[in-house]
Amino acid sequence: MVTGPVQQPSVVARPCAAPPHPSSLPTERHRTGLPGDPLPAGIAGDLRALARAIAAAPTEPCWRERVLLRLHPVGQGFTEHVQVTEGPAGLYRELLTHAPRLHHGVRLLTREHTAIGAALLAVRRVAEQPDASPDELRHRTAYLLRTLARHRRRGADLLWQAYQTDLGGET
Repeated sequence: MVTGPVQQPSVVARPCAAPPHPSSLPTERHRTGLPGDPLPAGIAGDLRALARAIAAAPTEPCWRERVLLRLHPVGQGFTEHVQVTEGPAGLYRELLTHAPRLHHGVRLLTREHTAIGAALLAVRRVAEQPDASPDELRHRTAYLLRTLARHRRRGADLLWQAYQTDLGGET
């Protein structure tokens, strides 16, 4: 129950600063984003925030900077994902120990990591070019978001196949 007045975000245009350098961005997940924005829920929240940023009108002040700001946590989350899945004690090794029949699926997901990394880099490069077309930035970001969504679905399907499929014969 709300007991006081509800504060709405300001719609006053603020002047743009120079695009933030990735090393100057906060590393804590709860501090990413713009002031007043809801806290994203992990990589899924970061992806939604990037989708919202790219969907805004490119004529808005700081549009490219917002896209870059939203892209940074997606890149961080993806880097963490690759470390957790492909590392020596990673999820894929555990998955293959438990279900060796899924080797092809694991190999496919591992190859997708390279393509997703390249797509992340392409979006960042286009966003950092002030004279690049907003349509190109939107196109590349949409491709990245679709590729990440497909990768997440495939990973979830593989986990389901490994741990939920009953092949029979076990007691």
